[in-house]
Amino acid sequence: MPYTVFALKWRPQDFESIIGQDHIVGTLKNAIAKNRLAHAYLFAGPRGVGKTSTARILAKALNCQEGPTLTPCQKCPSCLEINQGRSMDVIEIDGASNRGIDEIRALRENVKFSPTHGKYKVYIIDEVHQITADGFNALLKTLEEPPEFVKFIFATTHPQKVIPTIISRCQRMDFRRITVIEIIAQLEKIVHQEKITVDVEVLAAIARSSDGSLRDAESVLDQLVSFSKGNISLADAISVLGMVEADVLFGLTDKIIQKDAPGALKLFNEIIDEGKDPGVFLVNLIEHFRNLMVAKVSQADAKLVDLPQEICDRLFKQSQRLSLDEIFAVFNILVATQEMTKRLDSQRIPLEISLVRLAQSKPDKPQSSGVSSSGHSHKIQTPSPVPINLSAPDQPPVHKPGASNLASNKQSRTNILPQAENTLKIDDLPIQDKEDFQSASTATLTVVKETVTPLPEVIPLEKVQESWNNVVNSLSRVKMSVSTYLSEGEPVKILGDLVTVAFPKSCSLHKESLEIKENKQIVEKAVSEICDVHLRVNFILSAEVKSINPDARSNPFIKSALEMFGGRVVRD
Repeated sequence: MPYTVFALKWRPQDFESIIGQDHIVGTLKNAIAKNRLAHAYLFAGPRGVGKTSTARILAKALNCQEGPTLTPCQKCPSCLEINQGRSMDVIEIDGASNRGIDEIRALRENVKFSPTHGKYKVYIIDEVHQITADGFNALLKTLEEPPEFVKFIFATTHPQKVIPTIISRCQRMDFRRITVIEIIAQLEKIVHQEKITVDVEVLAAIARSSDGSLRDAESVLDQLVSFSKGNISLADAISVLGMVEADVLFGLTDKIIQKDAPGALKLFNEIIDEGKDPGVFLVNLIEHFRNLMVAKVSQADAKLVDLPQEICDRLFKQSQRLSLDEIFAVFNILVATQEMTKRLDSQRIPLEISLVRLAQSKPDKPQSSGVSSSGHSHKIQTPSPVPINLSAPDQPPVHKPGASNLASNKQSRTNILPQAENTLKIDDLPIQDKEDFQSASTATLTVVKETVTPLPEVIPLEKVQESWNNVVNSLSRVKMSVSTYLSEGEPVKILGDLVTVAFPKSCSLHKESLEIKENKQIVEKAVSEICDVHLRVNFILSAEVKSINPDARSNPFIKSALEMFGGRVVRD
């Protein structure tokens, strides 16, 4: 006999064999028992979760000699023909290759003929969203009032592409992704029946990689059986799937917690040397921190984490070494890295930079000693900030010999001085200058005594703050993502024509996205138009900003949701 792959051999043949879709099975069985079956169904959901299998089982339940029945006999000619895919009364159509109006017209004509052997003529159209608009329109009348012996079952992975007039004529049933626990249970049943020797960790790895698709999991298990010579080990699964071991993810997270940047880079380099895809590694690392967050919040609830309990316990133990804010910060950096890899040819470089950024220890105070290029240690004098005299507005700036030329190279540097303070702070610098300060690892820039006339405000800060909601709302009509990011910010200072917008520490992704040249120009244009004066913007992160834009109803997303559902804000 020819070999049958697991995905076909273990395909469900009755309602009790369907995995993870109890809500669908219960509805269909009740409809059959009460004789309340609809004339058309739309089965929507991800790939490999049982849509077509359920449609075939429903067809058998209707056309079985004992039917309509909840338990098809699997022995009568009708059941056997449906199982073998040769029934004249159950017509399976591929929507991708029969998508035109001519094919739909032929279907419409054939609908009129009575079934050959069974009680019903069942049309199963897979990937129905591929049918053209003209084809759908040709089917409308027949779909709404088909002959009483005809049943339509549509299956699709993209229900949003099916036109509303078709959906309104069907009973829609949404299939869900199958959980990791359910997939592992089914794979254990298969390996037991097939007498396959496999490590316990392998099944969990297969289930995680399948993304909720039981068919994909069965196909991977089938491939591993062919790949391995005997016992299927975790190393075999990792080699075939190209995934990153859970131990590696836990180990790398430990390096981040321990602030061991060299160790993190070394571990990442080993992963790349093994041939792992950096993009897959990044996705796995993001998923790992998601699991840490859920495990920390849910006290290692296996249902919420969707992993075996022993892994959940390990996640919970590691999550106790991190705060939620730290997990969110890491997540923001990794997501920003994912966006950066899409714009660069190299995926490795952004990952290395982010890992060093996450695992780099932050000294509490400036180092008082360092190592010269020759390897000899020497002390670096760190002078204290020199007060700046702001009491002589009619005198030009004076630079003493040996002073930093940071402020003298650009005339706009006078805008960085705060009006109410006598000491220049690094936090008051624009972004490019702050990076200049922070990149100096073996020398300290000294700010010398100056006499500077601060630029007057071109507009009061209060007016900018009052107009901020209007700025955010106006941007929602130009570019929604920019509006969403900016809604988390708050104007906190204005010097001359430069408005400083502060974001919470957890919104570094918002800040970095707005600093893209195109997005920044859009923001500056909107702010200038709303405030009726030319303004520039500068974005910073501030620990003092806790809750931005307290009026939740002014957010364009929340506003549109309230209007759509007729809701109200209970607590901002």
